[in-house]
Amino acid sequence: MCRLTVVLSRVTMQEVTATSRHYVDRLFHPDPQKVLQGVIDMKNAVIGNNKQKANLIVLGAVPRLLYLLQQGLSSSELRTECVVVLGSLAMGTENNIKSLVDCHIIPALLQGLVCPDLVFIEACLRCLRTVFISPVTPVQLLYTDPTVIPHLMSLLSRSPRTQDYITQIFSHCCKSPEHQTVLFNHGAIQNIAPMLISLSYKVRMQALKCFSVLAYENTQVSMTLVNVLVDGDLLSQVFVRMLQRNLPIEMQLTAAKCLTYMCRAGAIRTDDRCIVLKLDHDLKHAHELRQAAFKLYASLGSNDEDIRKKITETENMMDRIVSGLSESSIKVRLAAVRCLHSLSRSVQQLRTSFHDHAVWKPLMKLLQNAPDEVLVMASSTLCNLLLEFSPSKEPILESGVVELLCSLTQSDSPALRVNGIWALMNMAFQADQKVKGEIVRALGTEQLFRLLSDPDTNVLMKTLGLLRNLLSTRPHIDQIMSSHGKQIMQAVTLILEGEHSIEVKEQTLCILANIADGNTAKELIMTNDDILQKIKYYMGHSNAKLQLAATFCISNLIWNEEGSCQERQDKLRELGFVDILHKLTQALDPNLCERAKTAMQHYLA
Repeated sequence: MCRLTVVLSRVTMQEVTATSRHYVDRLFHPDPQKVLQGVIDMKNAVIGNNKQKANLIVLGAVPRLLYLLQQGLSSSELRTECVVVLGSLAMGTENNIKSLVDCHIIPALLQGLVCPDLVFIEACLRCLRTVFISPVTPVQLLYTDPTVIPHLMSLLSRSPRTQDYITQIFSHCCKSPEHQTVLFNHGAIQNIAPMLISLSYKVRMQALKCFSVLAYENTQVSMTLVNVLVDGDLLSQVFVRMLQRNLPIEMQLTAAKCLTYMCRAGAIRTDDRCIVLKLDHDLKHAHELRQAAFKLYASLGSNDEDIRKKITETENMMDRIVSGLSESSIKVRLAAVRCLHSLSRSVQQLRTSFHDHAVWKPLMKLLQNAPDEVLVMASSTLCNLLLEFSPSKEPILESGVVELLCSLTQSDSPALRVNGIWALMNMAFQADQKVKGEIVRALGTEQLFRLLSDPDTNVLMKTLGLLRNLLSTRPHIDQIMSSHGKQIMQAVTLILEGEHSIEVKEQTLCILANIADGNTAKELIMTNDDILQKIKYYMGHSNAKLQLAATFCISNLIWNEEGSCQERQDKLRELGFVDILHKLTQALDPNLCERAKTAMQHYLA
């Protein structure tokens, strides 16, 4: 079956390559009409077909198409169709764009703009737009020839399409103060300003985006904009009108950007009543929009790894979410941290995006001073960042987070107490003795045992989890039990005697099993007949989980790798544990049965 699949895939690949070769071969036909028809057929074949696009590029279609569009003998229709195909190829993958750029498509298309045919010019501009908006295209290629920018300015008035494409090119290729200066010096403001009142929404929107890019941190541009008139109105007033709620959100936010940049540059007075009131209104609206967006992303990414990946891979998205943590609006901060919490459920994102953007830093800052609702979500996110596979765990530990988390465990809010102890539990997992010691010192034995009697079951469970993680590896078990053994044994006794859930008692018995694994700590169990009787009771319990956890305790106590085991084994035999183990070897639960058999083998060894 597998072999058949391989054969079929090879045949299919050969057919695709043969078809692609046929399209390329037709570009070399001596009859111009057949070449035209071949280009048209190629255009139809590549629409939405990235595999076909890649095949044609590999087979050398691009150099031939560029040759045909630059040939003076080619008809206007053929040249236009060639550009349309090149534009379609550019809409494929980033590798397609790289191949086109390497074949010098940009100079060829720029040269085509001197042609008087408007349809051909629009096709060239559309293709140039597609190439330049790709992140892999070097924007400097637009500025190499000093005649290009002024020529593009002269083409702005030819049609709404030329306006749309050229302003998009300018917006995407204006990446530095030097680029802003070049565009400014060639009359970008005067040429683009009339487009703000175009009948075409697309043209108005692209013109607005272009102004936002030109004015960004540029005093010269901002000071010039303030004096520009558009159909008798100051440009700033045109921007204010674009903030109206009935207009598309994209337009409102971009107009607000332009006004903000002008204010920062001192071009608009910050106490201008009309501007301030409108910006304040828009700022509230923008906060609502950001809050809604973060909530949506949080919801989308809550249970879907693929969607979480798409969110983090969206350009500047992580930066926007992180910046949302320091927003003036509490609702936006809460929505941003909720979004981070949703994304932090991904192991992959914890290892990559969260580490790359040092998310833990603004998160820690947020935890210093925030309302409880924000603290709950921020501390919950921190719990995930402290998991053992998270690269953020180490720098968080070094930042002095232990004191902060311990203070959360004293909160009146059960959710904050849970998160504080949960984070400490994650921190203690497979930690070295220094970290564990710091946790015990900062939390204090009084607070630790107060948490072990917390009325909230979630708090109690996480505290038991912390204790279990602290009591792992024999040297750590012995050291902690030597200094806090009496209190820990008292707390364990109270929990096992109390009215608690199966899960709580199972976790408590697991802690006893860890203590029983210590070299010296196990004597605290062996010398405590009350605890031994409780272990015996739970070995005979009706719940298999409790039986298994209790059996682990005994298994560790009778482990015979060192010389002092005989005395313990004799005492446990006298108390009837061997008889119970023998019965459990017939248990229906396979795990319990296997553990009992292992324990019996230690007795017989």
